[in-house]
Amino acid sequence: MRLRAPSLALAALGASLPISAPPVTSLLATPSAAATLALRAPEHSASIPTGPASLAKPAISANPASGDTITIARVRYDGGGDWYADPTSLSNLLLAIRTRTGIPVSSRETVVRPLDPALSDSPYLYMTGHGDVRFSPQERAALRAHLEAGGFLHVDDNYGLDESFREELLHIFPETELTEIPPDHPVFHAFYSFPDGLPKIHEHDGEPPQAFGIFLNGRLALFYSFESDLGDGWEDSSIHGDSPELREAAVRMGVNLFVYALGQTVRRP
Repeated sequence: MRLRAPSLALAALGASLPISAPPVTSLLATPSAAATLALRAPEHSASIPTGPASLAKPAISANPASGDTITIARVRYDGGGDWYADPTSLSNLLLAIRTRTGIPVSSRETVVRPLDPALSDSPYLYMTGHGDVRFSPQERAALRAHLEAGGFLHVDDNYGLDESFREELLHIFPETELTEIPPDHPVFHAFYSFPDGLPKIHEHDGEPPQAFGIFLNGRLALFYSFESDLGDGWEDSSIHGDSPELREAAVRMGVNLFVYALGQTVRRP
């Protein structure tokens, strides 16, 4: 199994690079490439704005991007958990990715099950919810194969997901344990800088946020955000009442994750 990257979207991404830049496929083939992409990088990436203007949405077409575009695929699962939680989150994040980085992402998410043929067209998978997660043995094998082929999965605990997700992970990667990701890892500095690591967005149990990962041959294939709830910060401002500062931090971390994941999932043909 080989991960299929959307070719037209990558061509568009290549067009956004300076003429002197290396080809996109070679530039993206290194784990540190996300930090060197010639995107519309912020001038002051280390600081979080303190006013609501930082969340203003530039005017772009409300229609989804046409053609072979990159997007985020939400993972649908069984077990009773609400895999569809935070319904406005991914469209808002995609808008931020498109307007802040210039990457030609779609304006809409897709939904995939692990056995869907479209899984291999999805370089970035996202999973969230409250409650239980259950995969069949075939779905576990498909997820494992996808991640081993170069895919990336972001699991975002929306409170109540942790126990059942960890149980499923033992079936998917019985020989590999979740590893806490330190703040100096490139994922926290791919586009914006987070010197303290994962930001705290939602209260949950009041514990510090933690970022965990599954590494396959040294590559970060799965990112698990715990006691943070980035998806709540990506939602429309009227839904959770998070401050502009928290929402901006969540969006910036989401941009980092996407840029970093794209940088390490695209390979030479």
